[in-house]
Amino acid sequence: MNLELVTLLGKKVDQDVYEVMVPTAAGEIAIFPGHEPLVGIAVPGAIAVRHKKGDADDQLEYFAISGGVLEVSQMHVRILVDEAESGDDIIEAESQTALDRALAMRDSAKSQVELEQAHQLVDRHTTRLKVADLRRRHRR
Repeated sequence: MNLELVTLLGKKVDQDVYEVMVPTAAGEIAIFPGHEPLVGIAVPGAIAVRHKKGDADDQLEYFAISGGVLEVSQMHVRILVDEAESGDDIIEAESQTALDRALAMRDSAKSQVELEQAHQLVDRHTTRLKVADLRRRHRR
């Protein structure tokens, strides 16, 4: 089945895959070829991609997403998000530093707007660290 992962900057992924695991509001779902048609909401979290049927878990490819829209047909998965970062592109030390700054921003917020912005940054960098950790653990 074809996976399209589309960000505001264009297509991040457009390739044939065997399985896609996507975080949704109802929980994580796994999508295989022949899946029933579905339209839903992807929440911030990690997408895992298994390229071939026999691939082991240590061969999964991970992407940190900001949430978005999910469209599934029997042989096509399209995920539209603002941002998506490959686990290979995330530098843990930089993400940890950014998370620490976001937590400090949250703790010193003086308005509801500042607090909401800080929460979004905390969520973003927590997700990035989760994806980097998944990638590191599964590549051992």
